[in-house]
Amino acid sequence: MTLGMLASQQLAEKIEPGVTRSKWKLFRAVCEARPALGVSDRALTVLDALLTFYPADELSQEAGLIVFPSNAQLSLRARGMTPATLRRHLAVLVEAGLILRKDSANGKRYARRDREGEVSEAFGFSLAPLLARITEIEALAAQAVADRELLRITRERMTICRRDVAKLIAAAIEEGATGDWGKITCMFREIVASIPRVAGIEHLSSALDEMTMLRDEIVNMLEMQQKTQKMHANESQIERHIQNSNPESTYELEPAFETKQGAKPADRAEPSSGALKPGRPAGEGGELKSFPLGLVLQACPQISDYGPGGQVSSWRDLMSAAVVVRSMLGVSPSAYQDACSTMGPENAATVMACILERGGHINSAGGYLRDLTRRTDDGQFAIGPMLMSLVRANTPVNRRAG
Repeated sequence: MTLGMLASQQLAEKIEPGVTRSKWKLFRAVCEARPALGVSDRALTVLDALLTFYPADELSQEAGLIVFPSNAQLSLRARGMTPATLRRHLAVLVEAGLILRKDSANGKRYARRDREGEVSEAFGFSLAPLLARITEIEALAAQAVADRELLRITRERMTICRRDVAKLIAAAIEEGATGDWGKITCMFREIVASIPRVAGIEHLSSALDEMTMLRDEIVNMLEMQQKTQKMHANESQIERHIQNSNPESTYELEPAFETKQGAKPADRAEPSSGALKPGRPAGEGGELKSFPLGLVLQACPQISDYGPGGQVSSWRDLMSAAVVVRSMLGVSPSAYQDACSTMGPENAATVMACILERGGHINSAGGYLRDLTRRTDDGQFAIGPMLMSLVRANTPVNRRAG
């Protein structure tokens, strides 16, 4: 007798009235919960043999819960297990709190029957702990099934993620993508090597997190390179459009606009001779007069945050920043392309900078841009008043007043 056996005996006496279970369903639950219950597969073989001696399919306290097979009979039903091994695994079942011994005076297993042939008293092994712990056993079985399913899913995800990373690295190296792919390959191999041959859920989850982060980092690197290549291609296309539509353009050579005390308008860089008056359409294209880049940046300082490296130092940088802002504000590519065709690429980028600066006062940036494009095409819009309004709004005095 041990304290654990005493606790199991006390628990077996607290079976709620009317509780029944199919002995084979209960046995399957015990098999599922075997690791948590601390019994071996050989011990379950003995429990299976004991259950075959219970005459009914339903375990019930009213029908009695004691089986009393002899060692010889139990050994036969336990696949010919030797007596010594049989005694050892019976002890394991008792210590695990799954069965109880009910010994007779002489240590034999038997039953006394009344005149009607019903068992009045039996000595052997009681299955009462199984019925008393039915809720606990079923909960442990359900948790074991859930853990096994989680382990299977995690292992599958790890396999797929590892395969993805290997393919991404191979494709990047083959296509000559920029990056330290030797170092990334070493990181990949270290993660794979850290997984034990028989990995538990903790090892797999940790390795999966690291592998997922590595995959996301590689994907981000490749996507950034693709975006950069597309942006450069778009810039080249825009530059060709500028050169074809206005060969005398001097936007790239124009110095930044700075306000100096006593400066005259003539001191500032003048637009090319082909520029038009503000708000006047050029033939049927409706192109607007362009203003110095310095003035645009003075009126719209926020646009610099979206330029390459967080700054705008040329019209090319401004147009690149405008593409980013366009996407951020939800302006469709077609709306921005229409604006570039009607206003000119520089002016369209300038208008996007103004829209960003006035973002809190504009409900739909896309609709506003389309309206300005239509008004430009009709000769009813000029950028100058919008820029000068923002310049005045961004002066130190007005900012303090706001």
